Amino acid sequence: MTPRVHVITLGVDDLETSLRFYRDGLGFATDGVVGQEFAHGAVAFFDLQEGLRLALWPRRSIAADTGLAVGPPDATAFTLGHNVRSREGVDAVMRRAETAGAIVVKPAQDTFWGGYAGCFRDPDGHVWEVVWNPDWPDPV
Repeated sequence: MTPRVHVITLGVDDLETSLRFYRDGLGFATDGVVGQEFAHGAVAFFDLQEGLRLALWPRRSIAADTGLAVGPPDATAFTLGHNVRSREGVDAVMRRAETAGAIVVKPAQDTFWGGYAGCFRDPDGHVWEVVWNPDWPDPV
């Protein structure tokens, strides 16, 4: 298996609320909710970069699809990282996320490894880390 990821799917409790957060609040481009004609099919997709999409899919639909029970959300299960080109870029993204309704869980600050980062939670508790790393090449 060649390691690669094409879709990151976030389980959400309220698809419309999460759609508004990512589309209207963070400015992610989308065609909106598709698949509503299918039971457990309603989903929203966002193109993140070439070959990578973000999907928002109701947690109850993921449960129906996988046969797993809906469990409690766990914000510490994983984080999504968003690298930017500067410290100011971190601050700008954190402000935009907070304005969109995100909960800031770690204000932007210097890191122990020489970078600058902050973390926020989306409406469903998924944690995003916004990072400037002076040792990484400029993000695309």
